[in-house]
Amino acid sequence: MQKASWILLISLLLFGGSALAQKKKRKRAQDIQKVIDVAYTYSGTPYKYGGNSQSGIDCSALMQNSYASAGYKIPRTAKSQSKYGKKVGWGGIRQGDIVFFKFKAKREKWYHSGMITSVSKDGIYFIHASTSRGVIVSDLNADYYKKNVKAFRRVIH
Repeated sequence: MQKASWILLISLLLFGGSALAQKKKRKRAQDIQKVIDVAYTYSGTPYKYGGNSQSGIDCSALMQNSYASAGYKIPRTAKSQSKYGKKVGWGGIRQGDIVFFKFKAKREKWYHSGMITSVSKDGIYFIHASTSRGVIVSDLNADYYKKNVKAFRRVIH
C-alpha cells in the first residue's frame, strides 16, 4: 500500500507541475499578445519627444504604455529600458521582446526602442515610434536598423 501511495504522489506532482507550467505558458502568451495589441493601437500616432499619449508619443513611452497594459512596469527612457529584463541574442528573439538601437550622428548619439511583433522566415518586424513617420512597423533586417541594433531584452519570460 505504501508503494502505491508513493506512485500516486509522484504522479500528482509530475502532472500537477506540468499543468502549472502550461498555465504559466498560456499567461505569458496572453501577456505578450496584449502588449503587442496595445502597441498597435498607437499605429499612426505622431512622434512627440517626451509624449506618452495617442496625440503624440515617443519610442520609450510606446514600450512603457504597452507593457503597463499587461501589468509590467518598465523604466521610462530607452537607455534605461535597455538595461531592464533578460538579455537575448539575435538567435533567440521572439514576439514581445524589445529591440534597442544606438544611432550616432555628428557629436551626438541617441537610443531608440521598438517591440518585436513578428519573427518568421519572411523577416523580423517591430513596431516603434519613428521620429519622421510616427508609430509604424518596420523590418529589422533593413540595413538602416540592422546595423544599429544595440541589444534585445525580454521583459515577459
